[in-house]
Amino acid sequence: MNILVIGAGGVGTSMAAIAESRNFFRSFTLADVSLEAAQRAIDRLTDQQRFTAVQLDARSESNIVALIKECDADFVVNACDPRLNEPIFNACFTAGVHYIDMAMNLSTPHATDPYNQVGEILGHKQLSAHEDWIDKGLLALVGMGVEPGLSDVFARYAADNLFDTIDEIGVRDGANLAIEGYDFAPTFSIWTTIEECLNPPLIWEKTRGIFTTDCFSESEIFHFPEGIGPIECVNVEHEEVLLIPREIECNRVTFKYGLGNEFINWLKTFVYLGLDSATKIKVGDVHVAPRDVLAALLPNPAELGHLMKGKTCAGTWIKGTHNGLPREVYLYHVVDNEETMTKWGCQAVLWQTAICPIVALELLATGTWTHCGVRGPEAFDASPYLDLLKAYGSPHGMIEMGEGKWPAPVLTGAPGWSRPVR
Repeated sequence: MNILVIGAGGVGTSMAAIAESRNFFRSFTLADVSLEAAQRAIDRLTDQQRFTAVQLDARSESNIVALIKECDADFVVNACDPRLNEPIFNACFTAGVHYIDMAMNLSTPHATDPYNQVGEILGHKQLSAHEDWIDKGLLALVGMGVEPGLSDVFARYAADNLFDTIDEIGVRDGANLAIEGYDFAPTFSIWTTIEECLNPPLIWEKTRGIFTTDCFSESEIFHFPEGIGPIECVNVEHEEVLLIPREIECNRVTFKYGLGNEFINWLKTFVYLGLDSATKIKVGDVHVAPRDVLAALLPNPAELGHLMKGKTCAGTWIKGTHNGLPREVYLYHVVDNEETMTKWGCQAVLWQTAICPIVALELLATGTWTHCGVRGPEAFDASPYLDLLKAYGSPHGMIEMGEGKWPAPVLTGAPGWSRPVR
């Protein structure tokens, strides 16, 4: 397998570091609009023989097609933010190669009534191309990060091995990470953070399909394992809500982040000031998007690892029946920032995202995973994925929940928030 990774930010750099010790690929090309950034990532590696850094403007579909042919790529991994999904996705189809991303195309909320009506949902154009990719015998594996990604794998594993019937699947993400010297510093792209947290959250129910709610709705206390503890979690927009019901029989799917009141208040402030906007405005003689200004002012998440302490947890809570009895479990993956910085030189959140597509690539390279069309991770056998994740030195965990066991989530009754519509 020849791999082309587009994007040498924190995730792309972490992917190269993780892949270095594996032997399932022939070549690994890391492309970025900044050749210097791509080269820095390669220079960090001990064994650079199979790795190459190249310059690429990923806004140009023709440029991407040319690079795919130049490096004879079999799989292209999109490690950019979702704004660049369309040209990369289309270029892979044009060039006849397989595609992986970690976040699907951005949504467009309903223009006038976003909290009661659904606009264009996440990944709409990608999922609409499913039959075209099947006709070409190509796979577009969408949402193959940690969330979405590993969270979907957990849902598949639970459906196949732990439950007879499933009522609800809820992805729950929480952390006790602290960043020394910063009152506000997201551990992931502020662009992605704003999109996920400030768009109308999505919920799927079997009887209603997809619907939206107020931002930060259905607040609950969720008890995270391995010392992280109880954290208030709220609904946000996320891909699992769309992907999981395509393959897994259940009644309800949600996604909730452990944001905390302080983080939520920062996000609300950005909205009130208009700093969340991606629409360019004129400032003096230039046009600039307020969100780009915000991103420029905030620290680069990839450069915060040495200041971070704590753990991050990604997981999936499943509620249903097994052998005629009620059952609740939480399948999870916890990463300690001190460990990832010591072993890999990567901060925990970015490393946790990066290991997931690398494990998937190895399963695809060996033929353990096979498919075509536009599919999420829940379409594949979960057991070999979790086995290989353990072989990488990063096993998952599971806790039984409910009465007399690990505490189940409890709703707080706090109201959601209808973000102002401009």
